[in-house]
Amino acid sequence: MKESRAYPTTTYNAYRAKVSDGKSVNVVAEEKTDAGTFYEFGGFFGPAMQSVAKDDEVILAIEQAEYETDQIVAEDDFEVGDKVYFKEGKFTTVADDARLVGRVTQGKDGNNVIWFILGPQV
Repeated sequence: MKESRAYPTTTYNAYRAKVSDGKSVNVVAEEKTDAGTFYEFGGFFGPAMQSVAKDDEVILAIEQAEYETDQIVAEDDFEVGDKVYFKEGKFTTVADDARLVGRVTQGKDGNNVIWFILGPQV
């Protein structure tokens, strides 16, 4: 007959759990927002999910996904593969003092619309 022995174990209590899928964040709007328009608030970048007044809470979508926008500097070329930056409320291909936010997936069309992949929020 086999002898039984106790096996030492350690139990860890998990007091924290996942609170979201990380596809959006609540931040304070630093200016009046319009739904669907891109903003940078509190270190996060993405389109506002609703229109709110300055200093109200707003949800920014930060999901790493493909987005369409006409919120661009029209003089820039925006060719497939170009890095996309955000400065003063507009997307640009010029890196000077601008935040890198993604990469062009469909170049600028006749209506000054581009598609881009939003990069990670780091």
